[in-house]
Amino acid sequence: MDRMPSWIRQHIAALRALLVLTVVTGIIYPLVATGVAQALFTDKANGSPIEKDGRTVGSAIIGQSFTDTDGNPVKKYFQSRPSAAGDGYDPTSTSASNLGPEDVIDTQDRKSLLTQVCSRSKAAGELEGVSGARPYCTPDGVGAVLKVFPDRAVSVNQTCPATPFSATYQGLKVECAKPGEDYAAGRTVPIRGSAGTPAVPADAVTASGSGLDPHISLAYAELQAPRVAKERGLPLERVKALIDEHTTGRALGFMGEPAVNVLELNLALDGR
Repeated sequence: MDRMPSWIRQHIAALRALLVLTVVTGIIYPLVATGVAQALFTDKANGSPIEKDGRTVGSAIIGQSFTDTDGNPVKKYFQSRPSAAGDGYDPTSTSASNLGPEDVIDTQDRKSLLTQVCSRSKAAGELEGVSGARPYCTPDGVGAVLKVFPDRAVSVNQTCPATPFSATYQGLKVECAKPGEDYAAGRTVPIRGSAGTPAVPADAVTASGSGLDPHISLAYAELQAPRVAKERGLPLERVKALIDEHTTGRALGFMGEPAVNVLELNLALDGR
């Protein structure tokens, strides 16, 4: 060994270190961590599956949609919050939309975050029989945003022949947006409008950071209760009681807000 050139000895030492670290961090540590998880947190370590009639129907920690084959809400079920994970609640694609509050102008490729919020609020309001109006949203469910030029203003999210949400802005005529025209040079002006406090809660129109949140707010559950009770022919108070039974409190008693597990609540309704 002493007769070997130093560079060979260095490579042999590096190879030994690689083998040792591979065994420790790639085999021993994962086995120990898995064993501890299985021993102490069996249910969570296995994904917290929920079974019904002998088959797994979902997970207590991963949300899912309650829609028909066309993507329309099934009215007898409580609806989950939106998801940006893959096609929705995909654990292999967990993610947020990565869109921020300044994302207010639609493009040919996608809708802005503001328009997504507006359209979801409009749809939720129609489903629940309440106003879906929100600040900075047009009545037809897109972002109320103008591009202002010296001689005109354009409602950039309302494509012609749509009627602009406002006829004028500071003495300028408001036009609908012509497909393919470039409005980048205009000044961007979001319009708050006259909508007050929204009737549709924020979690009904925004996706969670993971895209997998199985819970909704108590406010969103209570908004949906009359519709679910009517569709199932149940007393409203009975549905509200089930909501209370499936509401979890704040973490450690002070962090976050109370939340309702949608899958567990819907299963309770099916098996009432």
